[in-house]
Amino acid sequence: MSELSAQLHNGIAKGSFVVLGRAGMDLYADPIGVKAEFGENFRADLGGSSANICAGLCKLGMQAALVTSLSDDTVGRFIRNKLIQYGVDVEYIRTLAGEYRSSLAVYESVMEDFQVCIYRNNAVDFQVTPEDVADIDYGCFGALVTAGTVFAAEPSRSATFAAFDLAKKAGVPIIFDIDYRPYSWPSPDVAADVLTRAADASAMIVGNDEEFGFMAGAYERGLDAARGLAARGKLVIYKMGAEGAITMTGDQELRTGTYPATPLKPVGAGDSFMAATLAALANGASLADAVDQGAAAAAITVSHPGCAGAMPDRATLSQFIEIHQ
Repeated sequence: MSELSAQLHNGIAKGSFVVLGRAGMDLYADPIGVKAEFGENFRADLGGSSANICAGLCKLGMQAALVTSLSDDTVGRFIRNKLIQYGVDVEYIRTLAGEYRSSLAVYESVMEDFQVCIYRNNAVDFQVTPEDVADIDYGCFGALVTAGTVFAAEPSRSATFAAFDLAKKAGVPIIFDIDYRPYSWPSPDVAADVLTRAADASAMIVGNDEEFGFMAGAYERGLDAARGLAARGKLVIYKMGAEGAITMTGDQELRTGTYPATPLKPVGAGDSFMAATLAALANGASLADAVDQGAAAAAITVSHPGCAGAMPDRATLSQFIEIHQ
């Protein structure tokens, strides 16, 4: 397996990440196994892909600052408090008054007929502007991380591409989690075009087989599309669910498997995988070991209720890997 590009390697090694994207509030039925529609008790925690990645990074000893907007209401304040509780830097989070709302997800800890209902009416995280990202000192961070949802609407889309340009000028590599959510986009054609542009601009791209297939125009072309990106010098992690992942650099590929798990719900794995993989690379792990740690973190997260709260700290992750070695 060839090494990471020098810029990506040195950036991740700093262990300090600026993360763009949404933060939300999760409500999940308690106890385990109760469907949300029959729930009488619910637990609340931090949610949203980018916020989860930040929380996962901080729990593993990294530094992470989130760039987003929150609503000026009790949900927005709950989210901010939770971010601070997890150790996330909230300096670049703007609170907006009016009718914009932070997202709210309601789900349950069940696998059979799992349901999640996400309220994203007038989503406030789409209101991040180019002016907001211009205020960031990118030189303070080792890498910029974003999940694909930020590109689904304006002005967040333009703001994120502006942040890409500013990060590149500062010599900061870009790490892109495709995270395609069809309900957020005006059309599949727009999504495919914009997500492809984002991948082209990134040094590291992480996504599952369906997401790469979507960008390529057909599922069966997804792997070739991923290999094409890797051939251009990018680090690509092509996830295949229970079949593991293929990590690609240049013309070399590494196949890794998954850890045993008894999943309680199918959400949170991708965010935990990203956080743990980056944290492992920052701590000097090889690509193989880093992806292995990402897989272990994903298995832990799906085996516990919630998302951010279910992500492991360093001791939990090390113990899990040792037990399942």
